[in-house]
Amino acid sequence: MSDELGLFADDPGDDRRRRAPDPEGFRRRKRRRTVTALAGLFVLLLVGGGVLYGASQILQIGSYEDYEGEGTGEVVVEVKPGDTVSAIGRTLAQQDVVASTKAFTKAAEQNRRINSIQPGYYLMRTRMSGQAAVTHILSDDAKVGRVEVRGGMRLEDQAAPDGGRTAGILRRLAEATCVGKNPTCTTPEEMFRVAETADLASLGVPEWAIADASKAEPKRRLEGLIMPGVYDVKPGESAENVLRDVVTRSAAVLEVAGLPQAAEGTGHSPYELLIIASLVQSEGITKDFPQISRVIHNRLTHPVMRLGLDSTINYPLDKPTLLTKPEDRARPGPYNTYLNYGLPPTPISSPSKEAIAAAERPAEGRWKYFVKCYPDGTSCFAETPQQHEAYIAEARARGAF
Repeated sequence: MSDELGLFADDPGDDRRRRAPDPEGFRRRKRRRTVTALAGLFVLLLVGGGVLYGASQILQIGSYEDYEGEGTGEVVVEVKPGDTVSAIGRTLAQQDVVASTKAFTKAAEQNRRINSIQPGYYLMRTRMSGQAAVTHILSDDAKVGRVEVRGGMRLEDQAAPDGGRTAGILRRLAEATCVGKNPTCTTPEEMFRVAETADLASLGVPEWAIADASKAEPKRRLEGLIMPGVYDVKPGESAENVLRDVVTRSAAVLEVAGLPQAAEGTGHSPYELLIIASLVQSEGITKDFPQISRVIHNRLTHPVMRLGLDSTINYPLDKPTLLTKPEDRARPGPYNTYLNYGLPPTPISSPSKEAIAAAERPAEGRWKYFVKCYPDGTSCFAETPQQHEAYIAEARARGAF
């Protein structure tokens, strides 16, 4: 047997005698116990550290960086066609508008309007919170560089009824390049210069229109070749790049509208149909386009009739009205269809797809005259001068003009 001090019997056959304590053995056993304890503590630290490391990784994955506040400065970002909310967020993060993509997408989850955001250019601030970025990009103040061209608009400015000026297409495009507090702008003068002098093919003018457009007065070369629609102009872009983008896109719209193929069998070239479409656009309202087109076609095929359209008289005068003065009708010039036979040398406005369709497929009829005979712009069509005079009298009685 042994006691608590570690005494052992030597030999069962010998008398029991007490051994002296072994200090060195005691120290070895103590060291073993210490090493074992330290090893256990190390294992616990490893396990605990692993848990903490895993927890830290989960926290990092589940969180995201976000700025605070409304941001500072200005930066223009582009939302491209087909961009998802995540794609928009990545663009904003790349340009330091937001701290991370997720800062934007998480904030966007609370606003369904973000799903209807339109492609184009937006003036944002840098270092915005995700919530501030979502709110701002959906505001009216953010959208920049957007120009709407409507049917009947012209390249140059026009006189307004109130005595002022209505900006034409070229000026609107130039102004769209100028946004923010310290912008780099294309001036209207530069836009006019490029429109008059740049190579037409390089601007994207359709091949079928280049020969006729080249013969035109320089400032009217692109008339009718910029189609109605909404154009997103990149702020700070050069005049040539702006026009190339707009004219190239318009050429695609003209092709969808049927040009040049629709001209086959009409007796007119594609460019002549574009001129007719611009006359139709400028002379009446949409519902009357097919009949107005028929009047123009009938007059063009009549051996002794001129078109006699007031819109062509006022075109070089930059007047928006259809009424003309006797002295203007007597003024010689290539756009005076009271004095000249046939079509004017260029379109006189931007024709809509409806006007182009009417030029290609006029209504059936023998009308040779028309006049705006109702206040809403509706025209009355006549086959004879007598009928036409009667409609004019009725129009005056109704206050149509």
